[in-house]
Amino acid sequence: MDVCVIGGSRHFGRRLIGELRDAGAVVTVVNRGSTPAPEGVTHLLADRDDEAALRTVLGGRRFDAVVDQVCYSPLQAAVAARVFAGRTRRYVLTSTVEVYAELGRPGGPAVPEEAVDPSAGSFDLELPWADGPFLEDHYGEGKRQAEALLTREASFDVAVVRTAHVLGGADFTGRLAHYVERIERGLPVVVHPVPQPASFVHEPEIARFLAWTAAADFTGPVNAASHEALEARQLCAAIGGVTGAEPKLTTGPDELLSPFSFDRCYAMDTGRASRLGFGFSPVADWLPRVIKEARDR
Repeated sequence: MDVCVIGGSRHFGRRLIGELRDAGAVVTVVNRGSTPAPEGVTHLLADRDDEAALRTVLGGRRFDAVVDQVCYSPLQAAVAARVFAGRTRRYVLTSTVEVYAELGRPGGPAVPEEAVDPSAGSFDLELPWADGPFLEDHYGEGKRQAEALLTREASFDVAVVRTAHVLGGADFTGRLAHYVERIERGLPVVVHPVPQPASFVHEPEIARFLAWTAAADFTGPVNAASHEALEARQLCAAIGGVTGAEPKLTTGPDELLSPFSFDRCYAMDTGRASRLGFGFSPVADWLPRVIKEARDR
């Protein structure tokens, strides 16, 4: 396969590039060059928001598949739909569990893909997507609209991978480290009075799934998450089991709440991925190892 990865400079994006390369794919990475690309791949420098620059750097290249790691808005999706028309037969958009942010409810079931149908979704290119704070504040909505634009307007096949909260690897978010540090230091961890379950996925596994999706032929959205959702108290208990420190849980105002504490169900139904032939591992298989890694950093 000849695969183009847009982004891929950090976290599971770099792991994805390695997965593709080691499986024998010819890999081209397109990003702004903030970090060097892994060895054995072609590295093209361009800002994906600059349509002319993107066209120029791609030249006459054609790809079997594109994996877009850094599409956050319908504006970026529209550029991709134009630039990659005639250049690829398949486009994989890395999306997020946050597209379901308004749908979960306390005690609710795991959310299936059909809860947010990108083929019926709308998008608004006039919103200030180029404004950094606006984009950050509307992360889930930006992803929803990017999904809708690509699904409805692109001339190539589109698969959407809705990624659970990723743990492990070179995690730059510091969210798991927040828990580990506070629990080991005996500091209180602020959670909701009744935290709701959320889905997680291991960094190497989401990279494998994205590489697998690039070579597959299905279209539409698919949820990507390990089996067994966890709520914040369970995550704290797992950390306590690894560190030997007793978690001290408390409640407090929203601005003090710990990451991964939610007041609505954030669990995702992964039945479609299973039916397509990819089996995710249980959280218990990898979480203790990831906690140890976060502790040792």
